[in-house]
Amino acid sequence: MSRITIIDYGMGNLRSVHKAFEQLGFSACVTDDPKTLAQAGHLVLPGVGAFKDCMDQLRAGGFIEPIQRHVQAGRPFLGICLGLQLLFSESEEFGRHQGLDLIPGRVVRFSADMRAGGEELKVPHMGWNRIAIERPAPIYRGVQEGAFVYFVHSYYVVPEDPAVVATTTDYGIRFCSSIWRDNLMATQFHPEKSQQVGLAILKNFGEL
Repeated sequence: MSRITIIDYGMGNLRSVHKAFEQLGFSACVTDDPKTLAQAGHLVLPGVGAFKDCMDQLRAGGFIEPIQRHVQAGRPFLGICLGLQLLFSESEEFGRHQGLDLIPGRVVRFSADMRAGGEELKVPHMGWNRIAIERPAPIYRGVQEGAFVYFVHSYYVVPEDPAVVATTTDYGIRFCSSIWRDNLMATQFHPEKSQQVGLAILKNFGEL
């Protein structure tokens, strides 16, 4: 099986992601050396924290150009949570900040006054929620429509091109919960925390 390379730039939930791939039988490594990305078969960008801080860490670590080259070379790429948001043009989290701009679009915050069924919805959106499969991305092979996955986020992505939306999720509004464009895939939810559904998604990615 192809080696899975997980980027360590100081802002990711690396242990859980690494452990999940190893549990599935994949050879996986965590690296803080951007030079090793050139040899990566499958690249994973996790992310936890603030958008600007993550971009600063990616830039300081020398990861931005290697990530862009990996995606442009057509090799499989998976972003997770903030790793999805970083792919977009800009975020409005604590100001306006430029992202990797691999996917045109914005990262915006959930409204503070969202409601569902007459009840106020809390932000961050935290816990289990369903995904509606809009396009059959390779990572969703065998995953049932309406499957539950685990979320922790206050911001969501708004792609300029709706054709990149792979799944949507309802939380006061219907938002894009994952994207797919060619070899580039990313989820707002955490597959490594989504039990059997999440493991199926990671297995599909590793087998690409």
